[in-house]
Amino acid sequence: MAQPSDELLDPATMLDRRFRAAISSVLGIVPEACDPQVRPSGDPRHGDFQSNAAMSLAKSHGMKPRELAERIARTVDLAGIALAPEVAGPGFINIRLDAGALASMLEGMDDARLGIVPQRRIHAVTIDLCGVNVAKQMHVGHLRATIIGDCLARVHERLGRKVHRENHLGDWGLPIAMTLAALRRRGADLDRLTLPDLNVAYRAAQAAGADDPGGLAAARATGCGPHRIAELEAQHEGARAAVEEAKSTLLRLQAGDAELLRDWRKIVDCTMREVFETAVILNVRLGPEHSRGESFYRDRLGIVVEDFLESGLATEDAGAIVVRFADRERPLLIRKSDGGFLYATTDLAAVRFRVQELDSDRVVYVVDARQRDHFKDVFDACRLIGWDRTSDGERSELVHLGFGAVLGADKRPLKTRSGENVTLASLLAEAVARGEEEVRARAADPDAATHGLSDPELHAIGRAVGIAAVKYADLSLEVSRDYVFDLDRMVSFQGDTGPYIQYAHARIRSILVKAGLEVPVDRPALPDAPIAVAAPSERDLALALLAYAGVVEDVARTLEPSRLCAFLHRLANAFNAFYHDCPVLKADEPTRSSRLRLSDLTRRVLADGLALLGIESPARM
Repeated sequence: MAQPSDELLDPATMLDRRFRAAISSVLGIVPEACDPQVRPSGDPRHGDFQSNAAMSLAKSHGMKPRELAERIARTVDLAGIALAPEVAGPGFINIRLDAGALASMLEGMDDARLGIVPQRRIHAVTIDLCGVNVAKQMHVGHLRATIIGDCLARVHERLGRKVHRENHLGDWGLPIAMTLAALRRRGADLDRLTLPDLNVAYRAAQAAGADDPGGLAAARATGCGPHRIAELEAQHEGARAAVEEAKSTLLRLQAGDAELLRDWRKIVDCTMREVFETAVILNVRLGPEHSRGESFYRDRLGIVVEDFLESGLATEDAGAIVVRFADRERPLLIRKSDGGFLYATTDLAAVRFRVQELDSDRVVYVVDARQRDHFKDVFDACRLIGWDRTSDGERSELVHLGFGAVLGADKRPLKTRSGENVTLASLLAEAVARGEEEVRARAADPDAATHGLSDPELHAIGRAVGIAAVKYADLSLEVSRDYVFDLDRMVSFQGDTGPYIQYAHARIRSILVKAGLEVPVDRPALPDAPIAVAAPSERDLALALLAYAGVVEDVARTLEPSRLCAFLHRLANAFNAFYHDCPVLKADEPTRSSRLRLSDLTRRVLADGLALLGIESPARM
């Protein structure tokens, strides 16, 4: 078995480096200023890759594109990677990889790392994900914040980074105090409280605090009937009393009232039970150790305001404290005129904590795109005061990864028939049911790999398929895009879907089992034979496999899980073409052993890539 290498076993990356050096030598410019424009070839007859750099560089250097391309082709050192490059047309450079080099690269990635080179960074990465509000059920919007964040955390961890998952709970403030006060007022048994009950109580408390002072003033001014005025006056008095009671409750909470804190903790625990149960269903790594709420920062908010005032970056405006920016009219309000703090104050404290105390040189907030302006203001304020630097002075990258909406068939945000937000629990229950329905229908075929499995086994596979369908459909699109939730398309075993990738993995495992090989979770006892790349489909599969490490690094850089999904779909297609064109079990030795190794390497890359998406790889489907 080949020894692990610290060089990325990605032909595109290797060619980029070689061509960058050649262009630098020919034009006398620094390598960083040279974009080799190495891309996969659009026509395999012309090669595996193509460099188009000469087309864009020639004019600015007083040369003809073909002349420059020929000089680059003569200069570039492709020893151990490719055959001599060929110049075509007005200045395209075609590159065909050496078959022996391809085989050697595959041997190099055929270990536990699968070609992925760990990043040696001393700082951590923080991913803000999920972001639930206490006393409210998770809705479909939390799906995106949770699974996108979990995927990006997994990718950074796979690259060797220390990752802090941070579930920023809305667990403090007036709305929670209002709910708590209402529950205590009516003598609710908080030990038996369910989240649906709590959700109803939250809405009722909000309604009780709703006031319409404008309506009351208008009714009095226009001489509305006494009944209407009396009704509005009662609403006004009731709302005022509810708000005052909530404020009193919040003050006691802030002062550390033991009895109130105990009841508040029960509300938080009631909410988080469903969150953690949902995380298990979604195969998301999220537990109590990752959940840090607004309450965690409550003693830091005054310090935030004081530091901004002392630094001269905040000013008083009609009793409120604001931070102003030179390039926009809107200020950032960090303390209200009544002394109350805001979400922005908490977020400023959180950024400071995550950068300086969690020592993160990258902080990614996976939050609804509609919060763009809020995070721009918060991040810019942190940069002004210097809270975007780690303890050793390194600047931290602060990123708001804004995601689009999940839509219904009417192309509007997904709602129930009554107009309510769809709860995440109901959506996932439907997905699991549909996945199980598909699996059981296939298991009815006597020739199916799942035929004869027990009900619990079929249920487990169906659950994996249903969750894969939902997660892949979401993650396979650009994060910022809206998408239509369509289970019929999502659970299909054909096309660009999660179940299609899972099925490709299960199919390869079946091939290995038929070859008489035991297939544990990690590695089967494969024959000790070299990998050969001869047939065109073998070559295509090799090229697809070798792109894996580069894709994982690309996902970490761009924060776009869709690139990993596209890779997995491309790899599954490449394997299916290989299996169709290149007999595996019926091939003669040593070709049979080589193709078994190639098949298993594909299986492990598919499983590893699915795991980065938080998707299971069932052994049979």
